[in-house]
Amino acid sequence: MPLLLFDLDNTLLPRDAAFRAWAQDFLADHRLPAGDLDWLTTLDGGGYVPRSTVLGAAKRRYGLDHSMELLLAHYRRGINSHIRCPDSHIAALRVARDAGWTLGIVSNGGTRPQLEKIRRTGLAPLVDGWVISEEAACLKPDPLIFEIAARRCGFPVADGRWTAHTWMVGDYGPADVAGAEATGLRSVWLHHGRPWAELGYRPTLSAPGLPEAVGMVLGAREAPTVADVLATRGRPATTGPVAARQRTRFAPSTPAAALAAAGAVAASLKAVAESQARKPQAAVAGGEGE
Repeated sequence: MPLLLFDLDNTLLPRDAAFRAWAQDFLADHRLPAGDLDWLTTLDGGGYVPRSTVLGAAKRRYGLDHSMELLLAHYRRGINSHIRCPDSHIAALRVARDAGWTLGIVSNGGTRPQLEKIRRTGLAPLVDGWVISEEAACLKPDPLIFEIAARRCGFPVADGRWTAHTWMVGDYGPADVAGAEATGLRSVWLHHGRPWAELGYRPTLSAPGLPEAVGMVLGAREAPTVADVLATRGRPATTGPVAARQRTRFAPSTPAAALAAAGAVAASLKAVAESQARKPQAAVAGGEGE
């Protein structure tokens, strides 16, 4: 039974877009120059700069008399209210699950805000488990956090064989790709148009976005095609995900083959997402505010 692990921010969820939307609100709410949006975005560093640094710099720049606690609460409420999981990402997760994969989330960050994102965006019922660094007391790239994720997804890890059937998808090399390599996992790096900059290690594959990454992973093993998966939806479990889990086995292919398969899979995922977007969607219950 294969396992597919995902990073959360800027992998499953477009975190940077949500930050930019919050920054626009922050400037407007405090009657600050709208032209400073790029300054705040640059200072944010894709979320890897500590919030105390970003908000402390803003507090000094604008002479704000608000406490850091108030500014941090404004930030957490704001960014999570703007974050959404794209339809194409939801479709990719469903196709991967229907093709026999167990799915998990491995996220560095604070427990409360990260858990709120998972719940607010509807990701919770789409995955089999998750781990967040604060509650696990360990950070990517530590192999322990990946082992915790595997256990929570129902994988026995004592004999170490789970690593041969596991992929990690993420956008941040020093955490996601380095962690996968240190743990013995295959990886897909979401490059988002960036060049690979690390010298000591490399991802197994790279992709421009999450649907393409899922397509590459599905193309790198013997598994039902996307057309097969979509055709079996609505049938009894013996011809759906359960049967797929029983009849598939890991079979690595070349990166070129994975890339070729990714195009067809991504196109199918896009079609599914567009179809779902045209249907009325039930509201997703929100998590606790921060």
